[in-house]
Amino acid sequence: MDYLGKIVIVTGSGQGIGNCIATAYARKKASVIIAEIDEEAGLETKAAIESFGGDCLFIPTDVGSEASVKEMINRAVKRYGKIDILINNAAITTYSEHDTLFTRSIETFEHVMRVNVIGAYMCAKYCACHMPEGSSIVNILSTRAFMSEPHTEPYSASKGALAALTHSLANSLAHKVRVNAISPGWIDNSGWKKKKDRKFTTLAEKDHLQHLTGRVGKPEDIANAVLYLTSEAAGFITGANLVIDGGMTVKMIYAE
Repeated sequence: MDYLGKIVIVTGSGQGIGNCIATAYARKKASVIIAEIDEEAGLETKAAIESFGGDCLFIPTDVGSEASVKEMINRAVKRYGKIDILINNAAITTYSEHDTLFTRSIETFEHVMRVNVIGAYMCAKYCACHMPEGSSIVNILSTRAFMSEPHTEPYSASKGALAALTHSLANSLAHKVRVNAISPGWIDNSGWKKKKDRKFTTLAEKDHLQHLTGRVGKPEDIANAVLYLTSEAAGFITGANLVIDGGMTVKMIYAE
């Protein structure tokens, strides 16, 4: 899969899975737009990509802001003239012992939905007119769209909405842009955080054994799938959601 000449936007690409995806495209010779709200993280990703000769552009971006999304896309098109691939990866959560169904404000719920769902919608809306025939969009969901823990309502609801948005966009952009989704399961992204927050997670054997593959996932597992879905090899795939979780969600787990 050679992406030379392809222009790729990856939102939330300063850290975690997004960072890994952006780096993977750059290693495949694509020109990558790092659309990231955290300037420190975005600049670190830019420096890392440029260290191996990759071409990238860091644009500070708040995907929850329409003006910010428009500015990011306008700058990308001004620099490169088109957009071939959009990876809607940016997302926020509210997980904490103080954030529960009973304590969480409605404004917090709305903010998560705006960033995780409306942000992806706006990026697709304003990118589409700059995307040539044969382009691709991949939305990064989560297995939490289909299974949950207590008090994860905003994040779970946002990822479920993004699943529906995926097949809707696939219809709206038919014959021009393929739109797919990936739902990662448990992914250890500790090695892909910005330097000051980088602390490798110690995983126990029981963590790995929850997966049919015998291990917890890595960001590279997701990046490899994204590269495939946006390649010509996946030219007959659109409106699909690929679950990448090592089989965790199909394994029945009983209490001990």
